[in-house]
Amino acid sequence: MVMTDLNFEVTGKYQERKAWKSFNKVIVAPNEKVAEERTFAVIGSKHHLLRCFIKINTITPVNGE
Repeated sequence: MVMTDLNFEVTGKYQERKAWKSFNKVIVAPNEKVAEERTFAVIGSKHHLLRCFIKINTITPVNGE
């Protein structure tokens, strides 16, 4: 069985200093749980944040490229 990766649009917000900033990312992953984990990894590493400062609102599959 071959697993194919899907595109997921992940929206949420992260805390930067005293303000919360919104984000909207397209993540390639095999399922929603992995897309959530990759979002934490990407946002956390880019902005040097812990997971408690990242809030994910929605994860929706995206059709097409």
